Amino acid sequence: MAETLTNVLLHAVFSTKGRSKVLDDAVRRRLWPYLTKLLQNRGCRVYTVNGGLEHVHVVFRQPTDRATAELLRDLKTNSSKWIRESFPDRRDFAWQRGYAGFSVSYSNLEAVCKYVDDQELHHRRHSFEDELIGLLKKNELHFDEKYLWS
Repeated sequence: MAETLTNVLLHAVFSTKGRSKVLDDAVRRRLWPYLTKLLQNRGCRVYTVNGGLEHVHVVFRQPTDRATAELLRDLKTNSSKWIRESFPDRRDFAWQRGYAGFSVSYSNLEAVCKYVDDQELHHRRHSFEDELIGLLKKNELHFDEKYLWS
């Protein structure tokens, strides 16, 4: 085959340092389009971006020439700098180290996007911590909780 064709869909989740609840409506309203544009500029097709006061979910198609770690490192580095520059009261902003990434089958993409889009409703009943642990367990990712929040 002379061409490389893939459909690698990823649901990534990452949080603010210390899970600080600093992503209020004013930040999120501008941050979601910023994250979308960053990913698009790196060749990703973005399906949805959403989250809560202390975390972000992004669902996107990964390009054939970029590693997941590279994309997420770039996304978090650029967006944390942008937040510090755009919001003077958040000069100390940082993302927590690491992220969680889950593969998404194309047949399940719509359901995953709906789940991400319904974050506000979801977090009326569940904390981010419970949500992340549930996602990790559902995807059979083994973790040590003492390192999960550092």
